Amino acid sequence: MAEEPGEAPPRTQATSLQEVAQAAAHAFDLVPAGPDEPGTRDGLAQRLKTDPETVERDLIKLVLTIVELLRQLMERTALHRVDVGDLREEQEERIGMTLMILQDRMAELCERYDLTMEDLNLDLGPLGSLLPRDSG
Repeated sequence: MAEEPGEAPPRTQATSLQEVAQAAAHAFDLVPAGPDEPGTRDGLAQRLKTDPETVERDLIKLVLTIVELLRQLMERTALHRVDVGDLREEQEERIGMTLMILQDRMAELCERYDLTMEDLNLDLGPLGSLLPRDSG
């Protein structure tokens, strides 16, 4: 097909990927922080702290945060399925035991790396915390 005058040339996959990459790079540009914002030095945000001494603990913290989020989601799903009568009794017991064991292992790993469950609850700024706070 011939191009009509004034018509844009056909887009290639490479052009589309390049545009996406540029848009992503633009979206993730760090905006300078204000001088009064916590975690700033001379108006520069300290968003990424890389300390070789704490990299293992920080990585464990991230992994445990993800595992805890998934554990809580699985627990809520299981409770909902119990409430609607979607599980047999033996399934309820197996899921309950699995969740209890997972919670125990989480506590052990937190203790080993000197973390608390509150340490795993990431602050998402205006969105609040990642994990729901325990009410009791």
